[in-house]
Amino acid sequence: MNKLNLKTMKNKFLFALTIAAALFTSCGEDGTSDIVITDNSVTNNTTNNNNSTGGNTGGTTSQNIDLNGTISTDLTLDNNNSYTITGPTVVADGATLTIPAGMVIKAAATGADVYLAIAQGGKIMAEGTSSQPIVFTSAATTPNSGDWGGLILLGKAPVNSVTGNATATSEIGNLPYGGTVADDNSGTLRYVRVEYSGGKASGQSENNGFSFYGVGNGTTVEYIQMFEGNDDGVEFFGGTVNVSNVSVVNAQDDSIDWTEGYSGTITDAYVKHGTSHDKGIEADGYNTDVGNNSNPIYFSKPTVNNLTIIGLGSGTGNEAIRLRAGTQGIFNNVWIEGFAEAFDLDGDQGDNPTGAGVLSGDLVVNSVIFADVNVNMKNDTGETFTEADFLTIDNNATGTDYATWGAGWTRQ
Repeated sequence: MNKLNLKTMKNKFLFALTIAAALFTSCGEDGTSDIVITDNSVTNNTTNNNNSTGGNTGGTTSQNIDLNGTISTDLTLDNNNSYTITGPTVVADGATLTIPAGMVIKAAATGADVYLAIAQGGKIMAEGTSSQPIVFTSAATTPNSGDWGGLILLGKAPVNSVTGNATATSEIGNLPYGGTVADDNSGTLRYVRVEYSGGKASGQSENNGFSFYGVGNGTTVEYIQMFEGNDDGVEFFGGTVNVSNVSVVNAQDDSIDWTEGYSGTITDAYVKHGTSHDKGIEADGYNTDVGNNSNPIYFSKPTVNNLTIIGLGSGTGNEAIRLRAGTQGIFNNVWIEGFAEAFDLDGDQGDNPTGAGVLSGDLVVNSVIFADVNVNMKNDTGETFTEADFLTIDNNATGTDYATWGAGWTRQ
């Protein structure tokens, strides 16, 4: 897409005709209108200098541009401009959205219907740096958690909520996800921060900071943070995507959540609870609202390496990690601090065999250290096993080195 050139009325008119023609001749495959790009500049020949919120910089003409609808062709954002997401914005199959380092993208503070979704077959290339992270934040003067939806990626990797080649449908946007392509590629997220997200459409339809729906391990996800969210920080709905250097600070629901057969690797994760919060990790083997429809049956089984979860103290009555609905998983090098309970295991001897995973060695904590924790493990699975069968206390465990990799680009 050519840059907007608003120096003359003639060019303004021609651009308007071009956009109008495109919108007239095409339609979004998901029922969402095609992308609408609106120039809201008051004066188009002014320079957009750096501001106190870390906004876009440049020495050329700048425009204030609204984004909503369906992006059906490749689009590269211009760091000289300012962008605001004003409604459901979907990158369609075959299109790529490229976002340069250092860009701050704002979202209208109107709740759940303001989000950016990367549909199956679409891609996002958001490659920030430690000194120039890419930030998605609220456009409100005084931002609050839940101001807008969040960032959603939908891929073609396996999920256990459907059978065979069928696809599931996302909570927000009713977009398809899942399939049989384990190495599906939805693009790159590197040094990306999402703030004040988690707008809720209803009790059953909730945005997160980052939602990964059936995302494949061909996708690169490194150095991401959710800060001040109203729902989960990062949630995996099945898929195989591997993520590293994940920071979740002040999520009001679960900081990290997985379900629907998620089987990727999470490396170097840091969770810090705020005043309002739920679990550090809530892990389900499958979506109990839908059922485990895989054939043969399988459960979530990620590997988690170098994990730190910081709570508000053992007197708060909260738990750090809830493992349920048959989830499996391998945990290595874990630090848990400031919780009444560290690991709470729920399940039964039927459809939710969480305890069976412990007995088979498919659910195990190989190295963990506790600080200010009252109960290391609570067993509500219906199976009999000891704490030593499930976890190994290691006084040399360190968790993740957040002070090093989180420096400079994260918020506290």
